[in-house]
Amino acid sequence: MSRVPSLDQLHERGLFIQFYDPDGQRFGRPTYPYHWAPAGLLTIRQLRARGLRPGGQDIAAQILWRHRRQRRVAYLYREDQAKPKRTATTAQLAAISKALRARRICPTCGTEKPYCIPRSKGECNDCAARWGR
Repeated sequence: MSRVPSLDQLHERGLFIQFYDPDGQRFGRPTYPYHWAPAGLLTIRQLRARGLRPGGQDIAAQILWRHRRQRRVAYLYREDQAKPKRTATTAQLAAISKALRARRICPTCGTEKPYCIPRSKGECNDCAARWGR
């Protein structure tokens, strides 16, 4: 897998980098420290920002780091094997807008509000304030 030359130089000088394992011998798959992933390997969020999705490919590598004494992981996918994000059809978009509109209609007064009705109250804020709920 891809190697990071500056991390390799540190390793040659005798410095141990805890989460640097480009060959995958210690962690089972190629592993890089936080902020040190090689070019061409992206997380799902980075793929989404570029309009891509993993597209069924296997995990290519991982990033490991510690956060509040817990080990965290982010999986990396190859950018060259990623596929374009799928777009919703017009029927799907219509169904979503219909469902969101239904969430804005108060069952008590029947008016459509500019916000979603809170499920905790079961009615709009005006009705809940009027009836003291």
